[in-house]
Amino acid sequence: MYNSQMKLNIIILAAGRGKRMKSTLPKVLHPLAGQPLLERIIHTAQSLNPAHIYVVYSQPEVQKQLAHLNVQWIEQTEQLGTGHAVGQVLPHLNSDSTALILPGDTPLITAATLQKLLAATPKNGIGIITADLYDPTGFGRIVRDDKGDICGIVEHVDATPEQLEISEINSAIFAAPVSQLKQWVPQIKNNNAQKEYYLPSIVPMALAEHCSVSSIFASYEEVGGINDRSQLAELERFYQHDTAQKLMLSGVTIQDPSRFDLRGELQAEHDVVIDINVIIEGKVSIGSGTRIGAHSIIRNSKIGKNVDIRPHSIIDGADIGNDCIVGPFARIRPETQLLTGVHIGNFVETKKVVIGKGSKANHLSYLGDAEIGSGVNIGAGTITCNYDGVHKHKTVIGDGAFIGSNTALVAPVTIGKNTTIGAGSTITKPVPDSALALTRSEQKLIMNWSQKK
Repeated sequence: MYNSQMKLNIIILAAGRGKRMKSTLPKVLHPLAGQPLLERIIHTAQSLNPAHIYVVYSQPEVQKQLAHLNVQWIEQTEQLGTGHAVGQVLPHLNSDSTALILPGDTPLITAATLQKLLAATPKNGIGIITADLYDPTGFGRIVRDDKGDICGIVEHVDATPEQLEISEINSAIFAAPVSQLKQWVPQIKNNNAQKEYYLPSIVPMALAEHCSVSSIFASYEEVGGINDRSQLAELERFYQHDTAQKLMLSGVTIQDPSRFDLRGELQAEHDVVIDINVIIEGKVSIGSGTRIGAHSIIRNSKIGKNVDIRPHSIIDGADIGNDCIVGPFARIRPETQLLTGVHIGNFVETKKVVIGKGSKANHLSYLGDAEIGSGVNIGAGTITCNYDGVHKHKTVIGDGAFIGSNTALVAPVTIGKNTTIGAGSTITKPVPDSALALTRSEQKLIMNWSQKK
C-alpha cells in the first residue's frame, strides 16, 4: 500500500475551457457557496500538507484571480488532454514522491476521502476513486474482470454499447508513485475519438506490468465534476442542504433548509433561529438565542446573544452586541458597533459608528462617522452630515441626548450629554450638556393664501 513516508505532491488539472458553461468566466472560477471551484479544491489539497501543489492552467485569468494562493502554476499552452496536462508537471517532481491528481472542478471532495485513497494506493501501482451513478452519461466507465478487479477505463465517447451499460464511473482522481508516472505518461497515445492524451490510459500499462490498480468508492456529490450550470446548481444545493443539516444537529433552527445559503464560515451557538432566504457570507458568528429574519444578508459580522435581526436587513462588517434589535429593512455597514440593547429600526443606515447601550434610532436615519453615547434617542429623519465633499468628519453625541426628528448634524460637531435638539434643526456648532438647541425660525402665518397650480 501507499508509503506514507514518501513526499506527497498534488497536481490539480484546471486548464479546461469549460465550453458547456457558456460563459466568458473560466469554469474553475465559477463559485460554489461563494468560493471559486478551484480555490475550494486547493484549500482541501492544502489540508493534506503536501510538499507542493501544482495547478495546470491555460487561461491567464485563473492564475490572476487566485494568485494569492500558495501553489505553483504550470501553464498548458495546448489543451491535449489530461495525460498531456500531467506530463507538463512531471519534470518538476522528484521520483521518490507520490502524486495525487485532482480535477479542478470537483469542489466537494473531502480531505478524508483523499486520505482514504492514499491509504489504499498500492506501493507500485495506481489508486482510483470511483462512483456509482444511476445515469453515467458523459463519464468514463470502470471496466472490471470476472474477479471484480479493474482491467481498464474507457471514455464515454469510445465505449461500446455493452460498456455504456456500466454504471461505475471514473472520478478522474488518481494517486500513483511519480517514478511510475514518469514511465507511463510519456507512452500515452491519442488514438481515440477526441485525439487527446487520456490519463486513464496508464491503467492498462500498469496492469501489463503486473502493477496493482485499487479503488475506493465515494458519493457522486463528492467526486462528480461540473460541466454545466445545471450541475453546478445541483452541487450548490447539495452543499447547502448538507451544511444546514450539520447546523441543525448542532442546535440551530433553520426554518427551511432548501432556502438557506451559507457562502463562507458560520459559527452559530445553540437556539439560533434562521428564517427563510437568509444569506450568510464571509466569516460570521451568531450568539445563542438570536433570530435572523427572513430575506436578511449577514456578511463578515459578529452577532451577539438574543439579538433580533428583523426581515430584509443587511449587516456587513459589523459587531452587534447582545439584546439588540435591528430592522426590518435596516442597513448596517462596515465598522458599525452596536453595544448592548441598541435598537436600529426600519430604513436606518449606519456606517463607521459606535452606538452606546440602550440607544435607539428607530426610523429613517443615516448615522455615519459618529460616536453615540448610551441612552440616546435619534429621531426619524436624522442624519450626520459627515462628508464635506473632500473629507469626512466625526459627530459625537453624549449620553442621554435626545435628537429631534429631521435633524441635520453637520460634522465635525459635538452634542453634549442630556442635550435636546429640537426637531427640524441644523446643528453646526457644539452644544453643551443639558442644553436645548433650536435652529428653526419662528412660525409665521399668511392668511387667505391661495395655492397656485
